[in-house]
Amino acid sequence: MKFGYFCNLTNTTHKPYTQVLDETRDIARYCDQTGWNSIWFTEHHLNHEGMDACPNPLMMSADIAARTKDIRIGQAANIITFWNPLRVAEDIAMLDQMSGGRIEVGLGRGVYGREAIHMNVDADLKDQGKNFRLFDESLQIMKKAWTQELFSHQGEFYTYPAPGFTWQHDMSPPTPELVNTKTNELKQIGLVPRPLQTPHPPLWQVVDGHMSIDWAARNGLNTIMWIPTVKALKQRFEVYQKAKSEAEGRDVPLGEGICLVRDMFVADSMDEAEEKAGEGILTYLRWIAHWRGLGNHMDPGEELPETPGKLDLLTYDFLHPRNLLFGTPDYVAGKIEELRDELNLQNLQVWSNFPGVPHDDVMKSVHMFTEQVMPRFASDGMKLAG
Repeated sequence: MKFGYFCNLTNTTHKPYTQVLDETRDIARYCDQTGWNSIWFTEHHLNHEGMDACPNPLMMSADIAARTKDIRIGQAANIITFWNPLRVAEDIAMLDQMSGGRIEVGLGRGVYGREAIHMNVDADLKDQGKNFRLFDESLQIMKKAWTQELFSHQGEFYTYPAPGFTWQHDMSPPTPELVNTKTNELKQIGLVPRPLQTPHPPLWQVVDGHMSIDWAARNGLNTIMWIPTVKALKQRFEVYQKAKSEAEGRDVPLGEGICLVRDMFVADSMDEAEEKAGEGILTYLRWIAHWRGLGNHMDPGEELPETPGKLDLLTYDFLHPRNLLFGTPDYVAGKIEELRDELNLQNLQVWSNFPGVPHDDVMKSVHMFTEQVMPRFASDGMKLAG
């Protein structure tokens, strides 16, 4: 099993941002030195509340790439509907070159309306169909830019090169591949640099619903999932397995191409895990569940009692048996074994730096997970230091 650290920056206590960065670097350096496979950064905007404090995972990835040697560095995810696809393709290619080919590329459509409408009006989440078409077209352009020396594109949102643009320069020979030699109208453009990994870095889409999971599998994308119970995940894994098998004409093993994110806090006792990090994860999930409700935390067919408030059931006791890796090393290892045995899970991301949890407590949890949980999965092909 490959282990990654899901490094979602939070800053609900509004400490200096330089401190947030230093604590993030501390986690990354430790994970790099102790054999973790990867570390991942998120993208969120305009979040003055501090639940999500990283607006640019590519810049964060570049900073960490310069401070580490072996660990792979991913984004979970780049919200490509918010960016010009040429710009984000360039930035990812540049980062892949700078890191020596250590980049994993996460892709997302966006989940918060306040972000989307202000970053790109075409990405407005009130029109999910348009948002998806924008995502699809942006990804098409990025793949062309990474894999073709010269390329062109005509779509609903973007046309490259710009129609009617003429190009004539003594140091740029007017070849017929580049321009119309009679009119000098530009016919194709090319990305510099292109990625070090070929044809491009591994691509991962953050997914939730069955339709998105099916689409990702049929379009050659790995997937990242978060929150659901084992029983609910089993259905999602099977949707991906079936679609990927049909798309590739082979029997794809369950779990291939999927990474799961789990909330993790390892402590000396079950009570200590709840005491130190229980309120931190509840704070974050109250933020998420305000829009999503509790559906992602439920087993298939499960019905919850009605309550006056939609989040009245969101308690530690409700969450813990469903999807939290909170507790002693033995307990956490047992829950990971369940994920491996039931889902053939091959890629697991975990995080402990929840809102308001002191950095020393975060690092103790990460140390205990590294030293007392990860070695139990060495026979699964886990990368270990030394």
